[in-house]
Amino acid sequence: MNKFSSNGYLDMELLRFTTAGSVDDGKSTLIGRLLYDSKSIFEDQYEAIRLTSERRGEEYVNLALLTDGLKAEREQGITIDVAYRYFATPKRKFIIADTPGHIQYTRNMVTGASTANLAIILVDARKGVIEQTRRHAFIASLLGIPHMVMCINKMDLVDYDEAVFEQIKKQFQTFASKLNVKDIQFIPISALNGDNVVDKSVNMNWYGGPTLMYLLETIHIGSDLNLVDCRFPVQLVIRPYNNDFHDYRAYAGRIAGGIFKPGDKVMVLPSGFTTHIKSIEGPDGPVKEAFAPMSVSIRLEDELDISRGDMISRENNKPEVSQDIDVMVCWMNAKKLQLNGKYSIKHTTRDARCVIKKIHYKIDVNTLHRIQDDKEIGINDIGRISIRTTQPLFFDKYQLNRNTGSVIFIDEATHETLGAGMII
Repeated sequence: MNKFSSNGYLDMELLRFTTAGSVDDGKSTLIGRLLYDSKSIFEDQYEAIRLTSERRGEEYVNLALLTDGLKAEREQGITIDVAYRYFATPKRKFIIADTPGHIQYTRNMVTGASTANLAIILVDARKGVIEQTRRHAFIASLLGIPHMVMCINKMDLVDYDEAVFEQIKKQFQTFASKLNVKDIQFIPISALNGDNVVDKSVNMNWYGGPTLMYLLETIHIGSDLNLVDCRFPVQLVIRPYNNDFHDYRAYAGRIAGGIFKPGDKVMVLPSGFTTHIKSIEGPDGPVKEAFAPMSVSIRLEDELDISRGDMISRENNKPEVSQDIDVMVCWMNAKKLQLNGKYSIKHTTRDARCVIKKIHYKIDVNTLHRIQDDKEIGINDIGRISIRTTQPLFFDKYQLNRNTGSVIFIDEATHETLGAGMII
């Protein structure tokens, strides 16, 4: 699936990953080192940050400047907003989301991590596992990121001591037993010096595992997508209205789960009518099978009343259909979540409105404890709520399908994004 071919980079598999960690743990430096050592930046880019580092009186080339693009970020030496970087090696394409470490930027981390296959969480070898580490690991778990890599950074400042690495590893494994993460790996690194980032470290011969780059290039992500439950939210009805395609009607969208083939028997929601797939077309013409996350148009055997927001699924494997939904919400706006408040929501391609029926609890993201006595959910808070929508949504639990299990809350008056929700 998406293998490298004569078409070059376009056909390579894409890995999205996010970096998180406490302030000054070296996230931006790590990304800069990845880009530099994998020869993914141009000489003039390197020369520009070398001159900037020199002008600032720094003793080394500050690779963090590759991602810290905001003036305030460079002045403070921290990451404030999510910075995206794109690069490729002969084996894979990558999209990196460098997310901020401060507690007041939790929403930014959620934004950057929401589509990631893998989360890199940095830990300062001198400090070990701290509250920020636990918070970021919890958010990565909450967002359903399948793979987590703990990079124990700044090993050069603890004399590359194996005992320090093992102690931090054991410390985090105790905490991680409470999280829902299938795959956690640990790598001792020095982002500043490049140890175990792209090249094997000569200073840590005791470590027998892969370098970070090797792990990123080879980790298996094909099974991360839900290829069992067929879900196709209709985004657009295609009707050319010309003589050449007089009776043409197709339904375009992005497959959110499962595999569809011509001839398959399918059900259309909300009507419940069944029909068969006549043909499927991708950007380059007809395809024999289509799977997530392909964008395709599907033609059906029968003329049915289907519009944007409807969903095509299997007759014996339907999503849940309900107007009463429980959601874990991360609030992203200064306006607090209002009990009995009315909001617009977006779920797959379906637009609806909802009312907040109940606020169950807020979560202390540092301890994972439920706060029952303080149910006021403000900016950067995470909590569990119940909503009732104006029309049924066709959804799966977020753990089963991140595409059909997520909702966005929108201010009806200003159209601002207020929060992101994961259906439970």
